Amino acid sequence: MIIQALNEHYLRLKNMPDEDIPLSGFSREKVQFALAIDKDGRLLAVKDLRDEKKAAKTMIVPEAIKRSVNITANFLCDNTGYVLGRDNKGKPERSRETFKEFKRLHHQIGDGIDDKGMYAVLHFLDAWNPSNLEDSLCWPIWNDLAGMKMVFQIDGERKYVHESQLVQQAWLRHCQSKNASVQAACLVTGEKTGLARLHNAIKGIKDAQSTGADIVSCNLPAFCSYGKEQSYNAPVGEEAMFNYTTALNHLLRKESRQKIQIGDATTVFWAEGNTPVVGFLKNILDPRDTAVDMSGLRLFLEAVRDTKKPELAETEDLKFCILGLAPNAKRLSVRFWYVSTVGEISKKIGRHFSDLRIQREFEDKQAEYPGIWQLLHVTAVRGKTENISPILAGAVTRSILTGVEYPRTLLTATLERIRAEQNVGYYRAALIKAYLTRHNRIQQRKTKEVGMALDKEQMDIGYLLGRLFAVLEKAQKDAIPGANTTIKDRFYGSASATPSVVFPQLMRLAQHHIQKSGYGGLIEKAIEGIMADVKVFPAHLSLEEQGMFALGYYHQKPEMYKKTEKKEEE
Repeated sequence: MIIQALNEHYLRLKNMPDEDIPLSGFSREKVQFALAIDKDGRLLAVKDLRDEKKAAKTMIVPEAIKRSVNITANFLCDNTGYVLGRDNKGKPERSRETFKEFKRLHHQIGDGIDDKGMYAVLHFLDAWNPSNLEDSLCWPIWNDLAGMKMVFQIDGERKYVHESQLVQQAWLRHCQSKNASVQAACLVTGEKTGLARLHNAIKGIKDAQSTGADIVSCNLPAFCSYGKEQSYNAPVGEEAMFNYTTALNHLLRKESRQKIQIGDATTVFWAEGNTPVVGFLKNILDPRDTAVDMSGLRLFLEAVRDTKKPELAETEDLKFCILGLAPNAKRLSVRFWYVSTVGEISKKIGRHFSDLRIQREFEDKQAEYPGIWQLLHVTAVRGKTENISPILAGAVTRSILTGVEYPRTLLTATLERIRAEQNVGYYRAALIKAYLTRHNRIQQRKTKEVGMALDKEQMDIGYLLGRLFAVLEKAQKDAIPGANTTIKDRFYGSASATPSVVFPQLMRLAQHHIQKSGYGGLIEKAIEGIMADVKVFPAHLSLEEQGMFALGYYHQKPEMYKKTEKKEEE
């Protein structure tokens, strides 16, 4: 289903004039240098195509060959070992052979073509001697040039030789002449056609091999069956193979706005037609890119969060696909694959932000619609990206996009970080609220819904004790201003897990603090109001009750400072 969906996506893209996607027989490659030659094939200059950060230029060239150990040349775009017969790999004999193969291929395809660019390239190859590299224009920059990919350009012209229409037609005739040796029904199209023995590499996956990796690969005997070898075990036609790999590489390109990183999974998404949701989703899940129209995004998010219908009437029935891929040696593993509609995806996103919604500590500094990375960072040790659990990231993403329960490990990880750092904070409180709200709704638990702000009618024991803990902390701060450690630093973890062990001691301390505090009456009143609903301090709190403890603490804390400020004004 994944390959079929990508094949269909390619067929749509190639008919869209605004999409710069390679057609059959071509591929997008990173190229570092261009050899500028005159019409007689004399080398005039070596042009550096890299940008100021030394990043290669991406261009569409004749489709690159997937190499193993065999010597196989590419057409009009290859590395210096093939184009010049020299590299820094320490195998001069092999480099001479690769150059011979490069020259043979170009004469095979280019002889007889009435094109001045092809004519010049053939003359350059006939005249070039790899042994004379040190006397050429390549030698002064050889340290940068060695092993890099290069193309050809006639000096004074803007186009490259491989962009000539006559040259491209000759290349396509050559491709068509290489008929596949095995004919069978294609799993994607159902038609009998030549099967792809090897599939094109997928590039752009984080931490995968830089040369690319495979989704379909049967490179060991254990993966083969019925006497079939390599990718004939998963019969996909040459055309369908090109289509799906090209579409996926197009989605994975560096400048793509349909790609995000979620844990170890590089995630791409697309719809079967034009819809603003495709443009929004990257910033919804990871709002670090400011290139998108934020006003339009905000209107969309406000609408879906408040269960209003956004302006998607014409596109809400379009199929929407999300694919997460992670590296696995030379292959790729599918972390998740989800197919829905634009309308359903919008509803799920709206439900997610509705579940997250909670009072912010600092409205001007904290995101009202936090992305997945802003949320997951607070579950990681020291808030470092590398410490985010990839399994947790994938599970949370799946919950957002499918509407299922958030993973229980999300609540566990959040509470662990709160206990370790003694800090709840906006993002952690939002995560806990989202988990508990969705858990109660899906499990159909008859409990009072968790609110955005302080709810004095919430009778959950964890919530009440969290409120009480915040009041006791405030009493201590008022009594001992500037104390190096507070009861939160010493007792938060045990108070939220084993209240009966800690709270009797804290209540005794509170009497001492109230006597010293200038706001004793307010504190006493707050304690009495909460204790009226607490019959007994339980021995243990469940994980969900510990989450409610954190929310009660988070909600009560700003309320106490409001009351203090009001008292000071009076």
